Amino acid sequence: MSLATRNGTAPVDAPVTPPNVVRQRRVRPGLLGLAVLLIALGGLGAAFAVTSVRATGSYLAVARPVEVGREISAADLVSVQVAGGQGLRPVPAGRLDEVIGKRAAVALVPGTLLTLGQVTDDPLLGPGQQQIALGLKTAQVPARELHPGDKVLLVSTPDRSSTTGDAAATGTRFPATVIDMVSPTNNDKVLYLALVTRDIPAVVALAAQNRLAVVLTETA
Repeated sequence: MSLATRNGTAPVDAPVTPPNVVRQRRVRPGLLGLAVLLIALGGLGAAFAVTSVRATGSYLAVARPVEVGREISAADLVSVQVAGGQGLRPVPAGRLDEVIGKRAAVALVPGTLLTLGQVTDDPLLGPGQQQIALGLKTAQVPARELHPGDKVLLVSTPDRSSTTGDAAATGTRFPATVIDMVSPTNNDKVLYLALVTRDIPAVVALAAQNRLAVVLTETA
């Protein structure tokens, strides 16, 4: 390359700067394969998550009310399709035969899914026991919730209408076992108890006079 100079002097040859050459990075085949694998695994993981959420299954639901202690029949249950029911632990519809003939451990409410914790093979009433239901106000219940198997004492309270002071009937204790407790719409409580048969008449009479206090002695 020649450069022109002033004052008419002869051109002077100047060195030419070579162009910059940008080298291309070589992509290692191993890294490229790893990237493709990670992308594929990410896609599969997302697809699995969506499938798990949307997956539906057939489970057993309660079709009609079942009282505590009553044997469950096929007519008491219905098969329903539930999305994502795996986390709820309901009984699959295919296990219907395992449930039929068992007893309700708690009151079964229509429209709810059935779980194995709601049924039992064990008799809820022991030898020489009978079941009784007590209607209680919320303030009369010794705990926020009573559960099947809890032990309670029914204690008789004084008869305020009596002028003779029936001390013998005051403070009488009747041990009982909780079978179930339900809350009607009026916010009261219905307590189902297993009592010794000989105590039933006295407890019924005291309950009619509203002279029973419930004391929780042992939790299940």
